[in-house]
Amino acid sequence: MYEAAGKIKLISETQTFPSGFMKREFVVTTAHDKYPQDLKFEMVKDKCAALDSFTNGEEVQVTFDIRGNEYNGKYYVSLSCWKLEGADGSPTPARKPQATTTPSTPEPSGSDLRNDDDDFDDDVPF
Repeated sequence: MYEAAGKIKLISETQTFPSGFMKREFVVTTAHDKYPQDLKFEMVKDKCAALDSFTNGEEVQVTFDIRGNEYNGKYYVSLSCWKLEGADGSPTPARKPQATTTPSTPEPSGSDLRNDDDDFDDDVPF
């Protein structure tokens, strides 16, 4: 288990493969070193949706594992994120509530839904 903190630089779209596998990549710029580093992380399967609540420029804390594999004599390394939190430790960053609009038609009352009228016919039409 490894951790990194920084600002989100880029969030890519979810990639879906013919096998049904999904992954989504994002880049975090770390600033704790003398020279900032851009680190590319990936989230897989159902974790891809966790990125929907984040935007570019937000401070985050990433918890990840390092994965390595060999393919045709070449070696690849990926940083597999399994936990993404806002810089304050929240799983999703604080958002301002969006203004809600009032519906143009009034909401039905309980008696409307129960259909308390005496002329209600509940016979099956066939």
